[in-house]
Amino acid sequence: MSKVSVAVLVSGGGTNLQALIDAEKNGIINNGHISVVISSKPGVYALERAEKAGIPHFVAEKKKFGDYTEAFGNEIKKYLDEYGAQVIVLAGFLSKLSESLCEEYKDRILNVHPALIPSFCGKGFYGLHVHEAALEYGVKVSGATVHLVDSEYDHGRIIMQKAVEVLDGDTPETLQQRIMVQAEHIILPQAVEMLCKEIAGE
Repeated sequence: MSKVSVAVLVSGGGTNLQALIDAEKNGIINNGHISVVISSKPGVYALERAEKAGIPHFVAEKKKFGDYTEAFGNEIKKYLDEYGAQVIVLAGFLSKLSESLCEEYKDRILNVHPALIPSFCGKGFYGLHVHEAALEYGVKVSGATVHLVDSEYDHGRIIMQKAVEVLDGDTPETLQQRIMVQAEHIILPQAVEMLCKEIAGE
């Protein structure tokens, strides 16, 4: 069985990338194979994780393109084409994708967001900002969402969600860590396998 080629886009430490690498190794992702990792920044730890796992990895440096989202998208597309990517996973990728990429990969781009959409999502809600907002609001439950990506921030159809309890005394950092471990690292690999299985069966 030929596996579905998955490209993982990163911008930072790559904890979700690591969860995907481990899930492929452990057979949780069975219908897909991570064929390439692309980072929007040089020197991030996610690239080291890809290196250690023997996965081809490249930098498409966002700041070289300023606001030219299409040019940035074309730079990413070079690597997607080279490795025949059929699915794109945004794993802590902090840049907006170009409209043409969103169109070309319609219903084949997954993103994980560290809150229960539609809460605490949209422009500006990324990283610790999400958890700061959740704590400020006083919610008792937060979590993570895997959704399909379109050209609006955190907008596409929801694929999976997992709730995580907010504890008394939580800081944005402790909440972030718990949501990663108890939700993101579980549902992102599951959603990737679900989409790859669907494509493999087409």
